[in-house]
Amino acid sequence: MTLSRHLPGSGSVGAVSSRRTERLLNLVICLAASRRWLTKEHIRAAVPQYADCDTPEAFDRMFERDKEDLRDLGIPVVTGTDERWFDDEPGYRIDRDDYALPPIELDAQELAVVGLASRVWQQASLAGPAARALTKLTSLGVDTDQDMDGLEPRIRTAEPAFGPLYAATRDRQVVTFTYRKPNGDAAAREVEPWSVASRNGRWYLIGKDRGRGAARVFRLSRIESDVKRRGRAGIYEIPEDLDAQQMIGKHVPSTDERIATVLLRTGRGAGVRRQAVATIASAEKPGWDELQIRIGDAGMLAQALAGLGPDAVAVTPADLRAEVIRLLKGALGAQAAQIQSENPKMRVG
Repeated sequence: MTLSRHLPGSGSVGAVSSRRTERLLNLVICLAASRRWLTKEHIRAAVPQYADCDTPEAFDRMFERDKEDLRDLGIPVVTGTDERWFDDEPGYRIDRDDYALPPIELDAQELAVVGLASRVWQQASLAGPAARALTKLTSLGVDTDQDMDGLEPRIRTAEPAFGPLYAATRDRQVVTFTYRKPNGDAAAREVEPWSVASRNGRWYLIGKDRGRGAARVFRLSRIESDVKRRGRAGIYEIPEDLDAQQMIGKHVPSTDERIATVLLRTGRGAGVRRQAVATIASAEKPGWDELQIRIGDAGMLAQALAGLGPDAVAVTPADLRAEVIRLLKGALGAQAAQIQSENPKMRVG
């Protein structure tokens, strides 16, 4: 059973408030894990985000909104009573029979696609506030379903900036980092993070650039320094009408139609070869092939070529070649640092 299949935030962190998404997920866990009806008091005690409500009235308003949001998402929050535990006070839970996915039959191609998609996700047991929600329910004497372990999926991303930016977006806390523009220039940025979203295999930060006083889109792979937080959490608001994908579309070209010239060692780089519009044996380098490739996403092509190491050479355009060289130097530096940390007495360089 997949309880988070309808929750907002898929592919975008912050476009719909990440705090709201986390609260709704915790509410789903709370209502689905219980084997009996839960009163409002149980729910308020179990879901950490409801502690922010100053009064019972404020909690009632937030809870009613959350119930409607879940129902709009197709999650059946039902009401009932159990006189053994309380006198006709309404209780709530999620009807898991109605919510669970029906049996699915997949053909070979569909299974292959699911297998590829599964590589994106890393199953983890319930963590943080979600785990505390179940712990609180147990402490209140509510039986919970142990099959809920492993509910929370986590996305694996290559960019080290993802984790800190996700956390800063959730906490609404200003961040600083060094950002490299497409022309290679690097500069310090101070940003109010609004959203972290993916598009075409790339991750982007959408937020207000304080230095420029306007909304900007930053590609995470171009963040060259550690992401550092500044100031207190919760000091700015995320625009309610923010559309992360629309922002990315405005600032990021959809495809690069230029043709790149690439040299590949014969028999190497099968994945890159599939992208070629023309391939000939290299007249200047025996044992190598010359490929013409429509770039599409320059960053992804550069990573693919860099990943082939000595078996690939980016010839043109110059910016693609420079990016491949930058990636190779970065990998070499990281490897040297790792060797140095494992063997402090060894000189690397």
